[in-house]
Amino acid sequence: MHSRRQELDAPTKLVGFFVGTAFLFLAALFVGDTIGPAAPATAAASHTGHDVHDVHDGESSIPAGLQATQDGYTLQLDRSVAPAGADVPVAFTIRGPDGAALTDYDDMHTKELHLVVVRRDLTDFQHVHPTRDASGMWSTALDLTTPGPYRLFADFTPAGGENITLGAELTVPGEYRPQPLSPPDVTSRVDGYNVTLAGAVAAGEESTVASTIEQNGREITDLEPYLGAYGHLVALRADDLAYLHVHPEEGPPGPTVDFTVDAPTAGTYALYLDFQHGGVVHTAEFTIEVQEGQA
Repeated sequence: MHSRRQELDAPTKLVGFFVGTAFLFLAALFVGDTIGPAAPATAAASHTGHDVHDVHDGESSIPAGLQATQDGYTLQLDRSVAPAGADVPVAFTIRGPDGAALTDYDDMHTKELHLVVVRRDLTDFQHVHPTRDASGMWSTALDLTTPGPYRLFADFTPAGGENITLGAELTVPGEYRPQPLSPPDVTSRVDGYNVTLAGAVAAGEESTVASTIEQNGREITDLEPYLGAYGHLVALRADDLAYLHVHPEEGPPGPTVDFTVDAPTAGTYALYLDFQHGGVVHTAEFTIEVQEGQA
């Protein structure tokens, strides 16, 4: 995951939890000013993900994943600080409007709940599927080898309800050296595959973009279903980590998989495209710029 980003050459080390947290706050304020020029093609969004003051279809909304409570549902982590390690247990509960742990979910893309985890500098992306016990407690293990602040997104649908994405912060104490987001690029190389995005996205408009996957110069036409689809895309708006989530349109297992995109605002987005081939799930990473629409 670190191949597309280089560490900042900062002579001053940030030591300890409180210093790292202070640096994070400043980095969050200025990350939008450090991004490179716009890319001509991209993919992003669905599920919504607007700024608190964004207007989309004449309505304002709160960004997906930026709050721990929405519509009466609350994401409650078992802890806010976790030790560094490659296999750290993490547990959480989704509490419903009545305050009780939620135990009744609708499946979404073959799972009751998707947990997406990313460090605040948009590195160390993880997409996992925790297990739930009878009491409603979810548990999983995360790779928290690298210290720093992490954002956790619980993406789920209460039985008979609407999809919700809740977010929470988890800090791994230690020296935090944020890495800069790579410049916009519509080509990603991962595990010997070349993945390319084609199409253009404008804020507030439905757009179609296509991903094409190649290996050793050969287009892949035998992608395997992953979570009930031939691709799974997560997008995070770089300035505030607003959460966007989209799945592909129906079609053959390659070489091209189309996505319908509805990005709420212009700006810089980090994209993570999961696909399965040869029995292995791979994640291609992109940085893109969404332009203003014609509205």
